[in-house]
Amino acid sequence: MPSKFELPDPRGIEDDVIAVGGDLEPGTILQAYRKGMFPMDLPDGRLAWWSPIDRAILPLDNLRITRSLRQSTRRFTLSVDADFEAVIDSCANPERPNGWITEELREAYLRLHELGWAHSIEVWDSEGELAGGLYGVTVGGLFAGESMFYEVSDASKVALVHLVVMLSDGSNCLLDVQWLTPHLQRMGAVVIGREEYLRRLPAALAGSTPFDPSGRNR
Repeated sequence: MPSKFELPDPRGIEDDVIAVGGDLEPGTILQAYRKGMFPMDLPDGRLAWWSPIDRAILPLDNLRITRSLRQSTRRFTLSVDADFEAVIDSCANPERPNGWITEELREAYLRLHELGWAHSIEVWDSEGELAGGLYGVTVGGLFAGESMFYEVSDASKVALVHLVVMLSDGSNCLLDVQWLTPHLQRMGAVVIGREEYLRRLPAALAGSTPFDPSGRNR
């Protein structure tokens, strides 16, 4: 699924936004992740391709689990790719502050999920209701986290714990969280910067995650 657009190399560009325009076809989005970028609209509605200068990751060996969170992990049931659409729709809820997932982005990631590139982790409460979750894109050993949500306290954190456990069983996995937030920082995420991220990216792209045992997502 080649793209008709050639996205630029983010190295040396002194801005979080690397390019503007293009499309949301699978080939274009996957090219972006392979180059260390991801799509998100600008405030004026134009499609942009981002590679934050202060890029953040969550090192798999740096996950912080508090005692209360450890207890919360026992309260929920987890699944993988059981209801990707429900997860992205919850993440895109227009009532959430600072919402950025447009209908066009939603459709693009649903397509990536159908093709086996985008994945979700669902967290269910004792009544079988969706309590939280997250979704992202895998390319080789890269898991690019896109968004997470919760309806019940700690549910999104439990999803993240499960994701780290899964990736720890992979090969050369890199968990990209894009920007550092207070929530992610408390969980162990750190800023490594764009240049270091791009230095680590090739090894991650050559690796694999448990989401795709066939190894096709490279």
